[in-house]
Amino acid sequence: MVGAFLTAGSARADEFVRGDCRGVVAASTALKYDTAEHARWYKRFWTGECDHLALCVPGGPNWNEVVGKLLAKGGPREQPALLPKACRLGQLIGLEWSRDKKVKHITTGDLKVFSSMLEASGDALRGVDQVDTRARALTNTR
Repeated sequence: MVGAFLTAGSARADEFVRGDCRGVVAASTALKYDTAEHARWYKRFWTGECDHLALCVPGGPNWNEVVGKLLAKGGPREQPALLPKACRLGQLIGLEWSRDKKVKHITTGDLKVFSSMLEASGDALRGVDQVDTRARALTNTR
């Protein structure tokens, strides 16, 4: 029983997705990555940490920060609806953007467009929905 507790605790300690998103998206350790580098780029997407990635610029923007800004923009009344949508959107975008450039359907240019869309929207929830629609169109997911 102690071993199981320690294992569960270490899995949580390794999670880099912000705490309030963890109950909404799949654990990073449970996701399927194309390569070890794909997993490291996915972590970069959420945290801004480069972890030995060539040509990586550390810092922001990163999705943990984006979710925080969206929640602040949406205010307390929108947070219950906004948080799960923003977290799921991060997983959708991040998993695709972090793939090898030869196979991914979301590029860094798309991330910039998404950021502009979120900033331009006067309503955080509507902005997330608009970006979600665009990201799903790029990845052919429903």
